[in-house]
Amino acid sequence: MDYFAGLDVSLRSCALCIVDTKGAIIFERELACDVDEITNCLKGFAHPVVRVGFEAGTMSQHLFYGLTNDGFDVVCMEARQVSAALSAMRNKTDKNDARGIAQILRTGWFSPVHMKSREAHNIRARLSCRKALLNKTIDLANEVRGLLKIFGLRLPKTVQHGSFDDLVRPLIEADEVLCQAMLPLLDARVAIYKNYLALDRRVKRAARNDIVCLRMMTVPGVGPIAALTFKAAIDDPARFKSSRTVGAHFGLTPRRYQSGEHDNSGRISRAGDRDVRATLYAAANSLLMRTMAGSQIKSWGMRLMRTKGRRRAVVAVARKLAVLLHRMWTDGTEFRSEKVEGLA
Repeated sequence: MDYFAGLDVSLRSCALCIVDTKGAIIFERELACDVDEITNCLKGFAHPVVRVGFEAGTMSQHLFYGLTNDGFDVVCMEARQVSAALSAMRNKTDKNDARGIAQILRTGWFSPVHMKSREAHNIRARLSCRKALLNKTIDLANEVRGLLKIFGLRLPKTVQHGSFDDLVRPLIEADEVLCQAMLPLLDARVAIYKNYLALDRRVKRAARNDIVCLRMMTVPGVGPIAALTFKAAIDDPARFKSSRTVGAHFGLTPRRYQSGEHDNSGRISRAGDRDVRATLYAAANSLLMRTMAGSQIKSWGMRLMRTKGRRRAVVAVARKLAVLLHRMWTDGTEFRSEKVEGLA
């Protein structure tokens, strides 16, 4: 008889439940969220565990690679699918969730989540820190703008990040009250912005030194940030059997509800990585609105814009960019602006 272990993981603890092939609960325990403690508990069980499963979350990578290195067959399951299955339970507790996850693992009704490599997580960490520093810079600049309005000082609508301090500091230093209150805020913004510039240079240098990113950057509208974001999110292009599924993976395809005589298509699903979707949308917008060079994909997008509107056209081009970038990565080819003779 086979045995399956389900883990309901939280930040500091996890609930463990082991069921057999028939679904009977054999073993339950509350453990600390630590790889060694979970491993010792599973190895101390009277029978070998066929598979260990848990839903995707912040601790997924740590647990997945830790338990895999200890010799267990580990599955990380899609959180939305697990949540839908567990919603049928009357009472939601960690113990019941672990039982439900073990039953899902036993029946095989789950979608496994790809666990990204450490390199992909390193790239993503740098991009996330860069974005956080830029957002904090903007937030502090907006705070300064709002405080200055109280004293009748209105800044221009558009001020470059680099020239903001040179414009605002003389206004603040001219008033003693403003100087005492707002100079620390302005100094903090300058320090954050300098760190943002340093990290931004490192990120763009990493993109220029990466062969895959350089190939993606031959596509009009795709810059170093878009290329790195897409590369980190995909991680392994072979996990997609078809490039056409990449757009759906990042939530750029319409939802569909079909039942009997009803067959309705709605807005895009917005599933998957939000940052990748936003980056692809920005790249598509740049391709249509800012890029001067002509290409087949731009002509197609412009025709779509005239019939469907700007927003739908940008989303459609973003979806096509996702497919295109994955295919270029898989084939090792560069972007061709014109249609190749003999190819559809």
